[in-house]
Amino acid sequence: MSFAPIIAAKLGIRVAQIETVLTLLQEGSTIPFIARYRKDSTGNLDEVQIQLIQDELKLIQAFTERKVFIEKTITEQGKMTEELQTRINAAITILELEDIYLPYKLKRKTKAVVARENGLAPLANFLLEQGSGSVEEEAAKYLNEKITTLEEALQGARDIIAENINENAAIRAKLRKIFEDQANLQSKVLADKETEAIKYKDYFDFSEPIHKIPSHRILAILRGFLEGFLRMNIAPIEEDALYAIEDAYIKGMNPASDQLRKAIKDAYRRLLQPSLETECRTALKQKADEEAINVFAENLRQLLLSAPLGSKKVLAIDPGYRTGCKVVCLNENGELLKTDLIFVHEANRLYDSEYKIKELVKQYGIQVFAIGDGTAGRETEQFIKKMNLGLPVFLVNEDGASVYSASEIARAEFPDYDITVRGSVSIGRRLMDPLAELVKIDPKSIGVGQYQHDVNQFRLKEKLDQTVVSCVNSVGVNLNTASKQLLSYVSGINESVAENIIKHRKELGNFSARNQLLKVPRLGAKAYEQCAGFLRIPASTHPLDASAVHPEAYAIVEKMAADVNANVAALIGNENLLKLIDTKKYTTDQIGVLALNDIVKELQKPGLDPRSELEQFEYANIYKMEEVTVGMVLPGMVTNLTRFGAFIDIGVKQDGLVHVSEIANKYISDPSEVLKLGQKVQVKVLEIDLLRKRIALSIKQTETTSSSNTVNTYANKRSTSANIHPSKKANNQPADLSTMNVNDALQALKKKFGK
Repeated sequence: MSFAPIIAAKLGIRVAQIETVLTLLQEGSTIPFIARYRKDSTGNLDEVQIQLIQDELKLIQAFTERKVFIEKTITEQGKMTEELQTRINAAITILELEDIYLPYKLKRKTKAVVARENGLAPLANFLLEQGSGSVEEEAAKYLNEKITTLEEALQGARDIIAENINENAAIRAKLRKIFEDQANLQSKVLADKETEAIKYKDYFDFSEPIHKIPSHRILAILRGFLEGFLRMNIAPIEEDALYAIEDAYIKGMNPASDQLRKAIKDAYRRLLQPSLETECRTALKQKADEEAINVFAENLRQLLLSAPLGSKKVLAIDPGYRTGCKVVCLNENGELLKTDLIFVHEANRLYDSEYKIKELVKQYGIQVFAIGDGTAGRETEQFIKKMNLGLPVFLVNEDGASVYSASEIARAEFPDYDITVRGSVSIGRRLMDPLAELVKIDPKSIGVGQYQHDVNQFRLKEKLDQTVVSCVNSVGVNLNTASKQLLSYVSGINESVAENIIKHRKELGNFSARNQLLKVPRLGAKAYEQCAGFLRIPASTHPLDASAVHPEAYAIVEKMAADVNANVAALIGNENLLKLIDTKKYTTDQIGVLALNDIVKELQKPGLDPRSELEQFEYANIYKMEEVTVGMVLPGMVTNLTRFGAFIDIGVKQDGLVHVSEIANKYISDPSEVLKLGQKVQVKVLEIDLLRKRIALSIKQTETTSSSNTVNTYANKRSTSANIHPSKKANNQPADLSTMNVNDALQALKKKFGK
């Protein structure tokens, strides 16, 4: 059976495209490979679309497996009928299948089971028919040593009816729709828990329709519920639900109908409402999980693709107060050359610390400083800057550095050094190449998520791993310098193959050509096809080995070069020669015009890193929350994005929050519409709560801030321009007042905002 038509209908993608992707996946191709090198076959589907196809395939396969199980179980019970099989075949969701299967599930000894054992099924049928006969007289027929009163008999009959109603697939579908459209999620604080549950104060008496409630509120309420602080329930107005059931069952106005109404109310309150509430809670949790996971994945993508410093000699510092600051010197390849310890927070040790830094800079030709942005980071930054060494100084986000330091990966890399040295190395390397260093850390420890500990952990890991794979392959990897962790995320390479590549490198030296990969144990032809285009060899014997051109296209590029009377090396980067190439002349069964256009673009700038260039950034001269005042306008950097707002680092050890309503002077539903992780912005301080360590900020209000306030904020700042890369001004960042004197800044503001 082909699943392609089903997936195509759901995703709005042509069946032929779906079939091609499914075939490629079945053959062992990876998503990055398909998206990059099989564009012509798939009709130019991107990674996101291909991932959606794969996800839909998994869902359909799970549905199919469940359907087969249900059919087999009912058939073995001898209860399968043609009508029942038709209903099963017509089901299109797991919930529909489960509703159909519910009456055939093995049951524990329910009230209805006991009533049937006591012979009360005929009485239940009598009540369902709602005839004109006497209910009491009919019930009296079933009195015996187990059923001693009329009420016991009627109660048993109602129990049977209630279970039948609960197992009625049509009723469950109707009520499910009512829940989806009309139910509210309500939460209340438990008695005597107000003080302990203060962080959930917003949800002490809360109600919101489930079709409107955003994911972060769902997860917050669920956390409060699971921690034992909140009581929660999900339900529509009860009368509406009861009316929907009565409309299907009640046929008259007589004593039997009255008994049936009692059974309906019992069925709803005891069986249907709790069951559908659980369904809704699960669905809301899944939806909230998926949204939170997507937010985390997008933040992770932006962090992994942060601008790299590149190959520089770095002096990295892991700051500290009492235990001092651990210093390491790294060469251009991130190799550890020297370690030391300085104390910059003790007056009697400052001279000795300055001397050590100057000597290290001189001895190892240091080109840049990398300082962890955690405890004592800003103070250490000021210590280095006051030395006036003329070198750029970067504060580096150190989230997860301690996790790396204590990991097996770090111990294997630096078995003779303690965790403080490993942490400093990680900080320095993270500045040089964030992607290469961050892949060594569990993504959950990087600190850019939203409720990441509350969501489905299997799904979270799956999504984050997909994100890392996508980022690694979009950038490309230097085959001769990449770590085992980085290599293991390359298309077609698993952890054991990555380890074999490292061993091959150590034993035989660096790779000089891509095709030497075929000599690596367990790296066969298929793996080579998948990985080769994403691996770079800058000093290779073949000029295309340093590019994203796949080896399968080398012959085509050689033909292109020959047709313009040049060799491949001469063709690379030569705009005049590349303009002469008519890509349509070189199409093959496997490589079409789309792939050939990509090849020509790659030849223009081979091996170009898609990441932006690194810009230096400097905070205002404030270091603690106590120094922040309402109304200040400060430079900041986006450190985390959630659906409800953006967290901004303003250099005081506590990130502030810009609520989504304070980001732009237009309506936005998601901060990521206008902001990116690492983006430089200006923010206005709206509120400070020292007790709860909260800072409320605004981006949009900086556009209306008075000139004098802005100038006073920045008057004492020094230049922030970097000398490493050409500066690229971030969106939302006005003229850099920090480079102007007060009069020039005032004139610039008057020009921008008017007198």
